[in-house]
Amino acid sequence: MTATHYSLVGDIGGTNARFALVEHGSVQPQAIEILPCSDYNNLDDAVRDYLARVGVPEVGGACLAVASPVRGTQVRMTNNHWRFDTEEVRKQFGWSAFKVINDFAAMALGVPHVPEGQLVHVCGGPGDGRRPRLVIGPGTGLGVSGLVPIAHGWVPLMTEGGHVDFAPTDDTEMAVLRILKARFGRVSVERILCGQGLLNLYQAHAEIQGVAAPLDAPEKITAAAVGNTDSLARHTLRHFCEILGRVAGNGVLTLGSTGGVYLCGGILPRFLEFFLESPFRNGFEDKGRMRPLLEFTPVYVVTEPYTGLLGAAEALGNPEV
Repeated sequence: MTATHYSLVGDIGGTNARFALVEHGSVQPQAIEILPCSDYNNLDDAVRDYLARVGVPEVGGACLAVASPVRGTQVRMTNNHWRFDTEEVRKQFGWSAFKVINDFAAMALGVPHVPEGQLVHVCGGPGDGRRPRLVIGPGTGLGVSGLVPIAHGWVPLMTEGGHVDFAPTDDTEMAVLRILKARFGRVSVERILCGQGLLNLYQAHAEIQGVAAPLDAPEKITAAAVGNTDSLARHTLRHFCEILGRVAGNGVLTLGSTGGVYLCGGILPRFLEFFLESPFRNGFEDKGRMRPLLEFTPVYVVTEPYTGLLGAAEALGNPEV
């Protein structure tokens, strides 16, 4: 590999950092490596190790998608310990340019590059391709972004929509809110719609029902729900999907995103069959007088695991980012 022909792209989440190289003018990632963030003191250590692993001493520039707000040159990751200054990192590696964008803005930019075979239709349609698209998904946190169409492409929205208030709709959810409020103070939807959030919801339902909550990790809850070996886990995961549907439907109403909803992130593909049979659709479409608008809007699960890298590559040459 000739270094001057490549740029570095990355998708940095709360748990893992995904790195790849892209040739100038291309969005197809090469030499993909997934590195645990906890193994490195900071971004520069991880970048240095990645470049050594793929045998490239240097690259011309970089674009990283990060799971945190992006303001100025200071980046503080929301769900891991990394802190860095973009200009200091750029100078350290000698890059001509270094872009940092929100991880779900990158997800959004990557969505148009995802092959149709990696989009699973959930409900709704046909939608309006001239309208914005909503990109949302649970992972280590809850990411929310959107794509607004312009004459020759898309403008991604950098949002922190995962941190809007959790809005209960019935007595059970009021009880969930009271339990989580006692633990966290303010309760955002991310307190429920992410990996740790699934555990929070499971423990809240156990308290409401007055039963034990023996499972202590989200992956255990998911496995028990899918395998139908724990009724509380199954009830919790179904409720998780329903709440996600309502939050996604709210996003459509707010953004006017009848161009489609794209559910990204690493969690949903792990229990896709369960999800497709869940109350997600009921939650999504249950908008009273606005139901026809939601029924018109197509919803897809994105199964492409490197959508964020596609978006980071797109951002390298996108003047709107």
